[in-house]
Amino acid sequence: MIKITPDEVNLISRYIHRVSGILLDQTKAYLIESRLGRLVEEMGLSSYRALYEKVRFDGSKTLERKIIDAITTNETLFFRDASPFQLLQHKILPDLIDRRSGKSSGLLPISIRIWSAGCSTGQEVYSIAIVLKELLPDLRKFRIKLLGTDISDSAIAQASYGQYSKFEIERGLPRDKLLKYFNANGNHWKVKDEIRAMATFKKQNLMESFLGLGRFDIIFCRNVAIYFPLEDRKKLFEKIANSLEGDGYLIIGASESLTGICSRFEPKRHLKSVFYQLRE
Repeated sequence: MIKITPDEVNLISRYIHRVSGILLDQTKAYLIESRLGRLVEEMGLSSYRALYEKVRFDGSKTLERKIIDAITTNETLFFRDASPFQLLQHKILPDLIDRRSGKSSGLLPISIRIWSAGCSTGQEVYSIAIVLKELLPDLRKFRIKLLGTDISDSAIAQASYGQYSKFEIERGLPRDKLLKYFNANGNHWKVKDEIRAMATFKKQNLMESFLGLGRFDIIFCRNVAIYFPLEDRKKLFEKIANSLEGDGYLIIGASESLTGICSRFEPKRHLKSVFYQLRE
């Protein structure tokens, strides 16, 4: 594999940060080589600088999409870190529905809008959909909007199709939920139409405007901002604050904190789980 030079690391990392918000430095040279090396060789290029020069003049953005797909970490699994889904099922959704029910007086379907930011190949979105289905057997009483977004075209394509390999399925999905909500399709499993129909997927760069996404009652943004520099994290969570309903909920990764990032949020605890709400 072609080795990357320190100057090329700087060049490629600045480009990746500009198009995706992901920050890489000299310590991530191995990652750039492992993710982009095959692309460099497949294109018959002699260096990473040549890759940079080629993507600069690619008006179709095809190469840019390939680089983003290669560099973004699509590491995910069903019901990843179980506590957020237990929190959703036993605390957040019941409290939210109680408040919405009081406002609607039972006359209209209750609106529940949930956004999974950085949803990768869709496992988090379908995990949320399964929680909703099991908690709310009669979905006709609710107007569900479940949105998954990611910067990677290939990730969004797989999420939209809703089909997973045996390896992907076995990572976190209990067998009873597999048999209940998925159909076998050769060596793969495909999410059933009733679950697939609950979700919408679209491409979204979290460094760009959220205009058009709307406002949400619950936002999942887990293990995404850890790849962003501090100033970009501040901008991201400020925009998320503007996209959240006043009594809404934000769930971030277990190892993440908004201390020193966005003062508009305050942490709250339920049993062993932490979630965030906007300060009054």
